[in-house]
Amino acid sequence: MAADRDIDFAGVTLGYDGFRLLAVNPHLSVHGRIGFPDSYREGHEAEIFADISSKLPALAAQGRNVLDIGPGCANLPRLLIALCARQHHRLHLLDSPEMLAQLPDGACVHKVAGAFPAGMAAPGGIAARCYDAILCYSVLQYLFLDANPFHVVDSAIRLLAPGGSVLFGDIPNASKRRRFFASAAGQAHHRAFTGHDEAPELHHFAVEDGRIDDSVLLGMMQRAQSAGCDAYLVPQPAHLPMANRRDDLIIRKP
Repeated sequence: MAADRDIDFAGVTLGYDGFRLLAVNPHLSVHGRIGFPDSYREGHEAEIFADISSKLPALAAQGRNVLDIGPGCANLPRLLIALCARQHHRLHLLDSPEMLAQLPDGACVHKVAGAFPAGMAAPGGIAARCYDAILCYSVLQYLFLDANPFHVVDSAIRLLAPGGSVLFGDIPNASKRRRFFASAAGQAHHRAFTGHDEAPELHHFAVEDGRIDDSVLLGMMQRAQSAGCDAYLVPQPAHLPMANRRDDLIIRKP
């Protein structure tokens, strides 16, 4: 994957090491290096970032501690870096060295190389402080393959300052996708996208290894609530490119 010109992201299982290879592929756009076709992100980043900012209220304050878990190397972390510089936040970016090397440096930026949650305890790492806002966007589906999702929740909560929030954003929800494609609107969307009259193929009771569904997200919410936090499963604005099949999970520490 470090040299392939054409990669079928739907057919590739990605994790921390796979993204390290994508990050150095000279044939891919910044969107391709984080596992997205250009059409899913190009021209949408400003709207996506506005939604992120609305769900992490600490970003609008001044002088807060902010953590981005798995920022990648496209434009969302660049927007976050610019916002943190304006608001005088201290921003920590946790990702592979290959991804971090492609992001700009700045007085507010502290780059930490490593995976989450395994890299939390590294010397000089992210566990040295607590955070008012934690962002983990389009990443939970990969953490789900590499780590226990309850451990992911527990680790994020330990990093939260009182009053802080973590946004696990842009989560592919297999249950939500099935509900959408079972609807008249979803079937019309499928016909328009494929150019064919066939209805989408649905397997309501299939075991989908490695995919997040309602049960996973509700379990993560209950885990956070049992740890004394509030947890909310919320939609994305309808105009975002994958809102019909993705959810956002917000956890807030009182």
